[in-house]
Amino acid sequence: MPSAGKTSGSPVVLGLCSGTHDSSAALIGDGRLIGLVEEERLNGVKHTNAYPEQAVDWLLQRAALTPGAVTHVAYNFDPRRYLAAAPLAVPYLLLPSTARRALPRAHSFARVHRNGRARFRQFRERFPSARVVGVEHHRAHAMYALAAGLDGRDEDPGDSAVLVVDSLGERVTTSISRARCTPLGVELRRVCNIGDPASLGYVYGAVTEHLGWRRGDEEGTVMALAALGDPGRFRTLFARAIPIGPGNFALDTYLFPLRVLSHRWPRVSSTFIAATCPPRSASDPVEQIHMDLAAALQERVEQVMVHLARHARETTGAKHLAVSGGVAMNCVAIGRICEEAGFAKVVVPPAPGDSGTSAGAALAVVHRLTGQLPAGAGSCYLGPGYPGLELSSRPRRGLTAVRLASPAATIAARLAKGHIIGLFQGRLEAGPRALGNRSILASPLDPGVVDRLNMTVKYREPFRPFAPIVLADRASEYFTLRQPSPYMSIASRVTARAAQALPAVVHVNGTARIQTVTPEQNPFLAEVLAAFAAITGHPLLINTSLNIKGKPICGTPDAALDCLTESGLDALLIENWWVTKEPAAEPATEAESTS
Repeated sequence: MPSAGKTSGSPVVLGLCSGTHDSSAALIGDGRLIGLVEEERLNGVKHTNAYPEQAVDWLLQRAALTPGAVTHVAYNFDPRRYLAAAPLAVPYLLLPSTARRALPRAHSFARVHRNGRARFRQFRERFPSARVVGVEHHRAHAMYALAAGLDGRDEDPGDSAVLVVDSLGERVTTSISRARCTPLGVELRRVCNIGDPASLGYVYGAVTEHLGWRRGDEEGTVMALAALGDPGRFRTLFARAIPIGPGNFALDTYLFPLRVLSHRWPRVSSTFIAATCPPRSASDPVEQIHMDLAAALQERVEQVMVHLARHARETTGAKHLAVSGGVAMNCVAIGRICEEAGFAKVVVPPAPGDSGTSAGAALAVVHRLTGQLPAGAGSCYLGPGYPGLELSSRPRRGLTAVRLASPAATIAARLAKGHIIGLFQGRLEAGPRALGNRSILASPLDPGVVDRLNMTVKYREPFRPFAPIVLADRASEYFTLRQPSPYMSIASRVTARAAQALPAVVHVNGTARIQTVTPEQNPFLAEVLAAFAAITGHPLLINTSLNIKGKPICGTPDAALDCLTESGLDALLIENWWVTKEPAAEPATEAESTS
């Protein structure tokens, strides 16, 4: 990288997601994505909307740059498009189902524009030498997904289709683009837009909230709950709510009222409530009707997602598909696309939600300036690491730390004995799922491990499953998926061997959200899996994020030690330090440990 305050001639672009939710920052310099960091991992506030100050500071420090060296600040929305959308609300005054919300909708879009312009002024103050650029939200999503799919690909990539499905980006909720690699660079052209109010993300968030979970946070809980329900009970209702047309879909505003960009306006109607059930409080028991409602929602979303993916293939002729946006985190729908949409390969980037659009916005600006996509977007390990971490033998009251000489072998042996172990090593992952560097690992051979994890470690609902990680070259022994899944983005059906030997990783719908691991992607995690296979015969472990419910994935050593003390973890490996709660713990033989 160039020295502090200077550039090498190539653009130095800082991408920002700030002011909405899932704040993050990304930095591109010298033709490479240097880092992508979610602010919540550093400030401890889940889904924070704060300016990502700590993330930006770390990125600039890593690159040895000052704020004055930044040539462009790329924001993950284009505020001008919100202003243009405001007058488009006027026709809704003429429709009975939308008339009451039309003017508040217009005012809310204008307000978002004003807030966005105010953020631009703040960015200019922080980076006085930079040009501040607003990037259309779906283009940011698409650029990141495309770059992640192309990064490091040796074979001829051919054309790719890019499908983005989220709640709302300016005026667009769903988009399809065609990407083409040429000798001069990469071309990305939009071929289809679906605008608000037709929004899968809006509907899924609305039903999540109606069922008593946090919108924008716990949609995955509803996806898990859906496996326990009967979709037939509300199938007709959701077919009416989300009608499918040629290459598109719509939304019934009698059931899901017209969007107003304010938390004060409910997202489900009295008609929807009367046809389903009263709103559930978070403290209320989960009943069969809630399971059935979740099941019908999930079924319809899967149907629409497969429909959109097929349309993307038909309109682009591409053999590869990249999927992004918040709805791309619905791993069951992605699994259906892999099975039914006809693509040779489906890629979801490490951070498909809005946190990834800081990287996407930066990529879009560099692409506009150079025609090229910088390298590095295919990595998920893009945040801070602590390779020189030093701990005392008593890092906290009641904790004991010992440095290990053979950490992978020690972890594997302990896991085989049924221990549940936190793992904090290497650089922080980007995205919503821990991928081996900020993880909790457990043996899938323990029949009570799921209940123990949910009740004493994660403190979450008992029906929620846990994902398996598996050595990529042996994944076909356990799963039917015939492509890599390095970011735990795809739910796969399981083989008879997995169902019989490892039921702990199989959800009640017969699927598992898998992460495939190679030594090239994560050498340490691959070593742990190989060592566990040498003991048990199975190169597979349970992997869940290093956090407890309501808190973000641990991004700092202090947060990791907090997780150990506040949960039922048996131990924590933190950069080769074995930390336990019991002073007399014996993690390894004398030959295995060093002082």
